[in-house]
Amino acid sequence: MILLTVLFLCIISTYSASVKGHTTGPSLNNDKLYKFAYSAEVYVDQVKASLQKSAGYRISSGVDVNLLWRNPDNDDDQLIKIMVRDVQVENVNERPAAKNIFKGKSTEKIIGKEYLEALQRPIVLELVRGKVKTFYSYQNEPGFTQNIKRGLASLFQLQLHSGAACEVDISGKCNTTYHVRQDQVTKIKALDSCEIEKEGFTSHNQILDVSTKATSATIYVLEDSFIKSIKAEENYVLLLNSRRKTGAKIVSKQKLELKSVQAGPGLIAGKEVASVIKTLDSSYVAVSLVAEPVKSECKKCPSLSEHWQSIREHMYPEKLSKAEAARSFLSFIQNIRKATKEEILQIIRSENKELLPQVVDAVTSAQTPASLEAILEFLDFKDASTSTLQERFLYACGFASHPSEMFLKSLTAKFKGDIANEEIRETLVIVMGALIRKLCDKEGCKLPAVVEAKRLILSRLEKAKKDDNVRMYLLALKNALLPEAIPLLLKYAESEEGPISNLAATALQRYDPSFLTKEVKETMNRIYHQNRKVHEKTVRTTAAAIILNSNPSYMEVKNILLSIGELPLEMNKYMLSMIQDILHFEMPSSKTVRQVLKDMRAHNYDCFSKMGSSSAYSGYITRGPDVSSTYSLDILYSGSGILRRSNMNIHIFNRNAELHASQVVIEAQGLESIIAATPDEGEENLDSFAGMSAILFDVQLRPVTFFQGYGDLMSKMLSATGDPINVVKGLILLTDYSQEIQLQSGPRASTEFLGGLAIDISGGMEFSLWYRESKTSVKNRVAMFLAGNTEVDSFFVKTGMETTLEAETMLDFISTVQFSQYPFLVCMQMDRVESPFRRYVTKYESLPSGRRYTARRGKAELLAGNEYPLHQENSNMCRKVFSTASDSSSSWF
Repeated sequence: MILLTVLFLCIISTYSASVKGHTTGPSLNNDKLYKFAYSAEVYVDQVKASLQKSAGYRISSGVDVNLLWRNPDNDDDQLIKIMVRDVQVENVNERPAAKNIFKGKSTEKIIGKEYLEALQRPIVLELVRGKVKTFYSYQNEPGFTQNIKRGLASLFQLQLHSGAACEVDISGKCNTTYHVRQDQVTKIKALDSCEIEKEGFTSHNQILDVSTKATSATIYVLEDSFIKSIKAEENYVLLLNSRRKTGAKIVSKQKLELKSVQAGPGLIAGKEVASVIKTLDSSYVAVSLVAEPVKSECKKCPSLSEHWQSIREHMYPEKLSKAEAARSFLSFIQNIRKATKEEILQIIRSENKELLPQVVDAVTSAQTPASLEAILEFLDFKDASTSTLQERFLYACGFASHPSEMFLKSLTAKFKGDIANEEIRETLVIVMGALIRKLCDKEGCKLPAVVEAKRLILSRLEKAKKDDNVRMYLLALKNALLPEAIPLLLKYAESEEGPISNLAATALQRYDPSFLTKEVKETMNRIYHQNRKVHEKTVRTTAAAIILNSNPSYMEVKNILLSIGELPLEMNKYMLSMIQDILHFEMPSSKTVRQVLKDMRAHNYDCFSKMGSSSAYSGYITRGPDVSSTYSLDILYSGSGILRRSNMNIHIFNRNAELHASQVVIEAQGLESIIAATPDEGEENLDSFAGMSAILFDVQLRPVTFFQGYGDLMSKMLSATGDPINVVKGLILLTDYSQEIQLQSGPRASTEFLGGLAIDISGGMEFSLWYRESKTSVKNRVAMFLAGNTEVDSFFVKTGMETTLEAETMLDFISTVQFSQYPFLVCMQMDRVESPFRRYVTKYESLPSGRRYTARRGKAELLAGNEYPLHQENSNMCRKVFSTASDSSSSWF
């Protein structure tokens, strides 16, 4: 009895999970002609916009379906004929006649006679258990019309029982799930699982990239064992990660509705499909149901040379702080990507010296085989006179959004060859490190070019004898962030002196905390507490920062806090400020620090009341739902009041990723002799030096030297003009996203987001011996432009939407020090000026004839400037500095 009950339940569950009366696929009746009404609609708009105002179009037609043949040995093996007729093309939304691009045009005029005839030629499907086994069409049919018919044919593929399946249709090989309830079948297609040939690339960093979400659902209603109606909808949503209000959506809808069933042609006799097809029409061939890649040609597009002439005036150096320069840069890249090597070389070779650096930025950023070949053929690394162009090329390689293995292979070959300028040689190997990291992040660490470049850098660092060579390879490792380089970096951090030790420590600081093993932390503790040798302040404070930012233990934090009070005065003040910043900014280690501070031996007045002017402070620039950005300013002085290190960082982050947007470090050493002061412990033998180092969008740049040695210092002080020294100036491609999307209704969509910066970062350092005052400044001037274009191309009509964002801003950091008394006065200022911000959305529909509909909306606003507050102690100092400065002369030398 129990066995019978279980059997009964199994039968009932099988029945409820399949269409009543069927367990395989839909079946057509003999000698019947099924007449359907079919429509395919496409919408393009902003993500949250109503479809009633979207750009788009509708293709509608009649569709005739009849059974040609049924396998005598298997009723579920059928050949069906599908023919499109009475095609119409119209707006997807009602629009006044003046705004209707289809008004007054017949379907034949819109589509073209040849294409319309091809579209209306019948296709044949072999259905086996409801799945399309073979798709028959005509061999040389245009790809566009073939894809529309593939989209229609794919609708006839379904199964009549619930469950998962892997199917091949117009979208490729996709995972699908069926839900069956009585005479209704719902098919869910996982579009992200579809395997199909498509072109495209994404940005290296997630924050600069675009997120996509795709869904597809089809609802079938069956009657008398065949299809009564089909409604299919496919949605693609694209969002800019850095500003999720900016994005696009594509909606594709298909509808097939049975209108009547009439008497139709009889079946074709035959035992095999091949003979039946041959009897029907010998011109039929089996073709793939998967869409073929097609793209319409632009007949009226300007040549690369013509486009360059139209934007050339915006690319002069003095205009690079304007958003129009960034816009022109991006449009130039788009055109270079379509150009040949010869067309690119023609522009490079004919341009003047003022514009050539900007041309090199764009050609390199295009990242096509043709553009890389062109620029490498043009640049001669044996010629020192073109070092400016060589440097722009190398930095553009370092900032590449999706570099190929060929980039790294080409640079490695250049590095092994003759290079006239030693600074270019240094820049080249530093950029190689950046490319290694980007390729490894994309799972390309085992590529031959990457393996070769890693081996070259690591082996040459171990063999390097000169400090300049050691520094060069350490800078490359600071970009590459190779796990296998950590033991080498530890060795140089602990055993070397001065700048080499400091550089190795800062390289370790860039690693993710997950790579900082017990050995790393033990070495950093030895450096900070000087267990084996005396280290200078910059290295010790970097070691402390690494410990505190990598999940420190209770004892590690306690030992650092206990050391405060026994450090040199300025280092003592700096470490106190670092601890306070961890607590104020709620950094990951703040919980452990609070636990330690409950111990009065670590938290006492004697340690925490030390005087000094050094400081470390972090704060928010912006806090938003999508991304937030923070700044950190820390400044360390020697005991005599001279700047030792000034460090400004800007980080951008969201829930899943972080981007080190910029870092500008100004370092000085060995300057005590100028004011007859005593150097701090461990710094007695350091040469006079001042310089600046920068990281920009996660790429370490080649450091810039202000002066090296006492003689050079005095020479530059006496001839100083106070003008800042440029660190980096140029055009940078940041967001670079391009994807092709095959819609299941047949058309192909493309989406492209390009974001670029015109950037100018400079810094300077001034001294007044007479007034015992120094000043350091860092100026960041940035113009940003971002363009997103989402388009559906059906060869006879294009519809899409373009979104643009543009902004111009300037961020200045100035540090003024008066060291005529102790504690000396320090004032730090960080200001952002008023920033214009503009955004526009343009929706369009166009025909090849040139008839076009455009709707544009925009908004321009002025973002208020801001003077970032830093901390109260700094504000009090600034009042004293400026009250003193107003009583003294402003002459400098």
